[in-house]
Amino acid sequence: MVRIGPMASPKSPEPHLDRRALMAGLGATVLAPVWPTASLAQARPTLALQAKPASLPLRPDAAATPIWALQGPELGFGRGDTAGITFANGLSMPALLEITGLDGVAAAEPLTARTPLAAGATEALQLPLRHAGTYLAGLGLLGDGQAQPSQARALVVRESQPVVVDRDEVVLIEDWRIKADGTAVAPGLQPADSAAIQTINGKPSFDLSARSNERIRLRFINASQRTVIAVKLEGLEVRVMALDGQPAEPFVARNGALVIAPGGRVDVFVDVTGAAGTAYPILLHDGRNARSIGKLTISNEPPLRPAPLPMALPLPSNGLPAQIELKTATRVDLALGGPPTDWAAPAGFSKTSPPAFRAKAARSVVLALTNRAAIATVFHLRGHHFRLLDRLDDGWKPFWLDTLAVEPGQTQRIAFLAEHPGRYLIEQVATDWAAPRLVRWYDVA
Repeated sequence: MVRIGPMASPKSPEPHLDRRALMAGLGATVLAPVWPTASLAQARPTLALQAKPASLPLRPDAAATPIWALQGPELGFGRGDTAGITFANGLSMPALLEITGLDGVAAAEPLTARTPLAAGATEALQLPLRHAGTYLAGLGLLGDGQAQPSQARALVVRESQPVVVDRDEVVLIEDWRIKADGTAVAPGLQPADSAAIQTINGKPSFDLSARSNERIRLRFINASQRTVIAVKLEGLEVRVMALDGQPAEPFVARNGALVIAPGGRVDVFVDVTGAAGTAYPILLHDGRNARSIGKLTISNEPPLRPAPLPMALPLPSNGLPAQIELKTATRVDLALGGPPTDWAAPAGFSKTSPPAFRAKAARSVVLALTNRAAIATVFHLRGHHFRLLDRLDDGWKPFWLDTLAVEPGQTQRIAFLAEHPGRYLIEQVATDWAAPRLVRWYDVA
């Protein structure tokens, strides 16, 4: 049984929620199927990003809430590009840019290769983008216990082959804890009497207008700090095309609903076929209740085409391995959720600490993740995507992930091919706002 919600603690007023209840609340299903090409990097113009103080209107009829933001242009690239990014720290304390979902770029890995950037300093990054997909950029790795929470950004890498959609939209969902005085509580701190608020692309709601027979690609990103969410597009057929940035064999989400762990990304196609003026609600379940976060409305314009497009083909392959050899795999047991012992907060990470495991390049690795906490714990593997193994360890689920919520008291086994030499982080955090984010590292050589 999975619990999505805070720990049983007298300091935490939020209730437990069974994961089945979360899924049932929106009729949601968990995700499924995927495929895999590498290409030569191409130079692109350098984009400038800056971490700096900002504010965000989070409450109606109230002053904007001070936050930290990652400011700069839209982060859009093509597969095979080398993303040139200049990152400047305009905060009064160290900051560290991280990109969730980036495989095999050991030289840009936070903490193991890049140390936190001092206040006022600037660094230049060259990121080869091997895979098309949806990524998440932000400052959250060092966010625990800070003076203010930070806002995240989407990074989109377009496929090198044409994808038949009429529009491509990012739906980035974040959560906040706001106190009565209007200040925001950073993750890793007790939320006390704060109110939970969600934003979609930095706004209170997400509304779309579409013409009949239009196909829209929606890139859902759960940029929440600790919350597993369920999102539902009511009355629409939602076809899942990618999970955590990796292409999926297309499948229809049951009841138009999706469950997404913190840091998770889901790309879907929606073919709009209703009558003009029809409005389809978009619902969000955050572990306590469901609410409307927007709608998709069919405009009064003529249909975009006489009939809907044919069923979508799978997205172009990213070249992940078709097979993973399990018999000769390096096997490692990793405990989640218990006393931190070998795990450390990112601010206390040391490069001289022993690795969680070492793997030989081109060899398979199987990790047994056992959650000892009383609530779900989210595990994130950097540098590689993984397969979720079947219970009998005799095969795997037909999709790739880089983020997984593990139920309390349960063990999940994951497998990946150690394709990319270097040192990479692994992360864990319980689904409680006050829970600490913890890290270790692994080595591929």
